[in-house]
Amino acid sequence: MHVEPEILNAAVTLRREYLAEGITDAQIRRLVRRRQITRIRHGSYVQTALWESLSREDRHRLLIRAVLKRGHPSMVITHVSAAVERGCSIWGVALDDVDVTRVDGRAGRSEAGVRHHAGSFTDEEIEVVNGVALSVAPRTVVEVTTRCDVESSLVLVNQLLHNGQLDKRQLRNAAEYFKYWPGTLTTTLVERLANPRLTSVAESRTWYLCWAQHLPCPEPQVAVHDENGVVVAYADFAWRQHGVFLEFDGRIKYERYRRKGETLEDYLMREKRREELICLLTGWVCIRIQWADLAHPERTAARIQRILDSRRSPIPA
Repeated sequence: MHVEPEILNAAVTLRREYLAEGITDAQIRRLVRRRQITRIRHGSYVQTALWESLSREDRHRLLIRAVLKRGHPSMVITHVSAAVERGCSIWGVALDDVDVTRVDGRAGRSEAGVRHHAGSFTDEEIEVVNGVALSVAPRTVVEVTTRCDVESSLVLVNQLLHNGQLDKRQLRNAAEYFKYWPGTLTTTLVERLANPRLTSVAESRTWYLCWAQHLPCPEPQVAVHDENGVVVAYADFAWRQHGVFLEFDGRIKYERYRRKGETLEDYLMREKRREELICLLTGWVCIRIQWADLAHPERTAARIQRILDSRRSPIPA
């Protein structure tokens, strides 16, 4: 999460709150025209400067708060919206609508920008995170997998596993407990593919590509040791038996691992030296892929397979 929940919790102002302060509808419209405030849904406004600074996930978190301020008190945030509030980055799923479920058993009225779900909860299936009532993480992942495809679901589930909000036992138990829900065949598949060692959207999508394209399963986050047994680098993925490792290039990775005061050129040079060090210590060859490669999985998989097939006598790490 990039924005503190305290900021988001106080950011939404309703039309009725403006009116109570003596601000008229004409004045509200004037503020919108001047881009001082932005209407994010019917009767709900935020400061434009804040709205424009937010990621799509944090904008969705503001939409959640706007829905809750005008919604029924029994609303619980569920499905993809619950995953977003837990800090997950989203891939392949639109964030236009907020997912809610009412615990009184009623689906609630239909309205634009809100996806109402019918369902019931036990007390143990609801928790408050950042001041928002959410379905607990094991239930959230089942909700997500019944609505989203395998790849999009895997991206979310791996993040929850990696950040410690969920473990494999809880995931397995939830898949079994909710197995009679419609759509849980996806849940079973995601549970099998999920891996807490996958740390990013890119890594989860690369892992999915290898599975979907029937490549040999790589090992993620592989430690590379020097001559004294000290870990000096990590490879995103490796096929030890082939002597091949794979690195993902992407803007988010650059932002995450660039050191304070380091230019992009400096970072790229340091990455090049890291790759050369891995090759020197292991004898492996490197494959680099980017976001564009994930958009062409068959072509990318064929390139990876050709390199794997070409490695006849790899040098073990």
